[in-house]
Amino acid sequence: MTTFINPLARWNSRFSAEGYLFGESPNAYLAEMTPSLKAGKTLALADGEGRNSVWLAKQGLDVDAFDFSPVAIQKAQQLADKHGVKVNYHCSDWESFDWAPHRYDNVVGVFFQFVNPASRSALFAKMDQALKPGGILLIQGYGKDQLQYKTGGPGEIDHLYDDELLLSAFSNYSVLDINTYTAEVDEGAAHKGMSALIGFVAQKR
Repeated sequence: MTTFINPLARWNSRFSAEGYLFGESPNAYLAEMTPSLKAGKTLALADGEGRNSVWLAKQGLDVDAFDFSPVAIQKAQQLADKHGVKVNYHCSDWESFDWAPHRYDNVVGVFFQFVNPASRSALFAKMDQALKPGGILLIQGYGKDQLQYKTGGPGEIDHLYDDELLLSAFSNYSVLDINTYTAEVDEGAAHKGMSALIGFVAQKR
């Protein structure tokens, strides 16, 4: 019989390990594409232990971030304190977060492929809702070939991304960058090794 493990309990356990599960440095694609972001208010969703939100705050952006794990939020706050930056952290799942319309100049999502296709459509709609017209959306995810590498990600093909999925979901955006590629990833113990990736940056019309 398969034992069900509550996702929150599982992630709290993973984040409770010593050190930072995904490292302290920002995602490489986010760091590369940061110049494409607009000055102003920025959301980092499902931000985990804070490596990406802290990076964004260090660039002078006004950053909100959320994650559903209180353990992750505590470590994220510690990381922000270590770097001397302020991030507005919220302990929330994506369904409960306050996606106020047109609040953000940038919405950033890095490796947040925890939802099935039906829920993903709802999440993408909330991301779009929260972004101001003219705002920038940045997504980094695992591509469809990631199952052959097994170096991170959800391990379920319908949770992975390709160009067609993102272009269709955000068809009212002007694409600034879309790139499906393989690269060596070194992001803590959880994301390490050759990986199939997709990067997407687009401006809301």
